[in-house]
Amino acid sequence: MEKMKVNPYDVQGEVNYDRLISEFGIKSIDEKLLKRIEKIAGEVHPYLRREIFFAHRDLEKLLDSYEKGEKFFLYTGCGPSGPIHLGHYSIWSFVKWLQDKFDIELWFQFTDDEKFLYKNMTYDEIQEWTKENMKDVIAMGFNPKKTHFLIDTKHAGIIYPEAIKVAKKITFSTIRASFGFTDSNNIGSIFYTAMQTVPCFLPNILNNKNEYCLIPLGVDQDPHFRISRDVVGKLGHKKPVIMHAKFMSPLSGTTGKSSSSGNKTILMTDDAKTVKKKINKYAFSGGKETVEEHRKKGGDIEVDVACQWLKYFENDDKKLTEIYDKYSKGELLSGEVKAILIEKINKILSEHQKRRKNADKQFDKYLFKN
Repeated sequence: MEKMKVNPYDVQGEVNYDRLISEFGIKSIDEKLLKRIEKIAGEVHPYLRREIFFAHRDLEKLLDSYEKGEKFFLYTGCGPSGPIHLGHYSIWSFVKWLQDKFDIELWFQFTDDEKFLYKNMTYDEIQEWTKENMKDVIAMGFNPKKTHFLIDTKHAGIIYPEAIKVAKKITFSTIRASFGFTDSNNIGSIFYTAMQTVPCFLPNILNNKNEYCLIPLGVDQDPHFRISRDVVGKLGHKKPVIMHAKFMSPLSGTTGKSSSSGNKTILMTDDAKTVKKKINKYAFSGGKETVEEHRKKGGDIEVDVACQWLKYFENDDKKLTEIYDKYSKGELLSGEVKAILIEKINKILSEHQKRRKNADKQFDKYLFKN
């Protein structure tokens, strides 16, 4: 059996989330925390109810602070080297919910430096993807008055002075141990964690505040921010609070993070026909070999990709339970569940693509100006 490996640059093996909680030293988001969030926000997001966001670091401290009347800010980001897919969308839709419910600032980092350092792509290609990715982020509908885009190479003037303070506190041995780097890694990639740490506290420096930073992220990104939290504390800032999401499985059903390439996932620019074709052809089924056998024994919702993806896109718990129940009993066929999913996703993409058309005219509203 392939050994489990989870870090920002490599996810291998069968991912066991209970084991990750133990190995990473993170905490489960329990019922008590969910009740606190519901009391403050007025509701609990489906991703929290369904344990898609399943773990955290210091969320209690942030809620304590918020209940005392102190604001916090959000930080998320994107590595621009390819198209945006539903995996990105799912995390960002949760970030948008947080921004709307708590009425807070969002700092969005485009790590064009990281992608240039790690990918076999030219600087100009990365800049083109930065523009394309910005369109998708704008199309998400974040509040332009409270959302600030930071592009690492463009905003280096404000990021770099803080990044060197971070870098001075991190040894190469720490980076090597966290990410499995070797002597053949380029020196820029070694420095990058310092750049990614800065937005955890940069808004406080710019605005002369001392607010908590909340970072919702895929659990594979935690090693970056374990280092960040340690350094940020040493520099006299509040440690960022983290909320960890499980991986949205690729269409093939194999464990690991979803990909921007090929037929493994749905891209935000896919048209309705492409979505239908990809899901019908590639989505791993939990159904039985024949219709007769499926009617008798039912399908397996745990391995069926269409069932698992509906956790992300069917917000009504009652409807989701009904679909699961009928599929498990064989009353719904695999193709019928896929059809429900296709309709849901195409509705989301149709609305997203309409907003995306004019997004490039809104860059100026979102780009941070110091």
